[in-house]
Amino acid sequence: MTELAVKNLDVSVAIPAYNGATRLPKILDKLLSQTGVEQLSWEIIIVDNNSSDNTSEIIQKYQKIYDGNCHLRYFLETEQGAAFARLRAVREARGELIAFLDDDNLPAPDWLSEAYSFGLEHPQAGAWSGQIHGDFEVKPPENFERIQAFLAIREHGSNPHLFDADNLRLPPGAALVVRKKAWRENVPQRPNLSGKLPGILVQGDDYEPLLYIHYAGWQIWYNPAMHTYHQIPHWRLERDYLLTLARGCGLCIFQLRLINTKKWQKPIVFVKTILGNLRRVLQHLIQYRGQFKNNLIPIFEMEFYLASMMSPFYYFKCNLDRVLKNKIAQ
Repeated sequence: MTELAVKNLDVSVAIPAYNGATRLPKILDKLLSQTGVEQLSWEIIIVDNNSSDNTSEIIQKYQKIYDGNCHLRYFLETEQGAAFARLRAVREARGELIAFLDDDNLPAPDWLSEAYSFGLEHPQAGAWSGQIHGDFEVKPPENFERIQAFLAIREHGSNPHLFDADNLRLPPGAALVVRKKAWRENVPQRPNLSGKLPGILVQGDDYEPLLYIHYAGWQIWYNPAMHTYHQIPHWRLERDYLLTLARGCGLCIFQLRLINTKKWQKPIVFVKTILGNLRRVLQHLIQYRGQFKNNLIPIFEMEFYLASMMSPFYYFKCNLDRVLKNKIAQ
């Protein structure tokens, strides 16, 4: 493929990876067998976010396999955090559409063609996602469907519809397709939420760019024709991991709600975040009293509500810590 031909592609499939040497072959094999892409010009971008395993060697082997209309490109992103890996992918992408996949998210054979077709049919869509099914190593606990969205499992029915971004009902970053123009024109180069890092609980890095895209006037869609399968190992269903996840998802709520919030509105958002979640906590206590020792699902939900209620204080604490650190550095 000539240099001129690769400057403007239809789709860039972007895969942020961290120690994914054992997982990447599965997803690359799935992408090799995509159907309906004969007329597409596309590429795959692997963004290695400081892996300590042999991820780069795995990619070198697959680069020898890929040819034709699809190029496999590798980049090392040294700034830690999923948000920075996605930003690097957007900077490097040559496609008009960027289709994100996590290295544990396996696409159906027609995933890419369905993603591309939807983009053609919905020119006002800045981002869209499909059905994400759970591929569980072990059986999940009873009533797990109540919290499965927190593990990026999304099954919202068979009809396309707009996501309710104003109420933070949005798709995850995995199996998400974005229009490069919408991202580049509206998403800041420095994210407020970096993703999971050592010592940092707060999450929300999936939602932050989508909110910027939404508030710029682009639509965010659910496309049920796109199917992927999220591999869930046994440890992601264990109590400690789930409660850490619940806290991380809750602690970002206030910060996400501040996006596109005017200065005079911030006190209102502060009060509503605290009182709204206090009401949920009290309702949950009444509804599930006596179940908070052994029933993991209401325990998870309570942890999320409590963390959401505390998210304004967490936000101000982080800002204070940042100011003090800068003063010390000076």
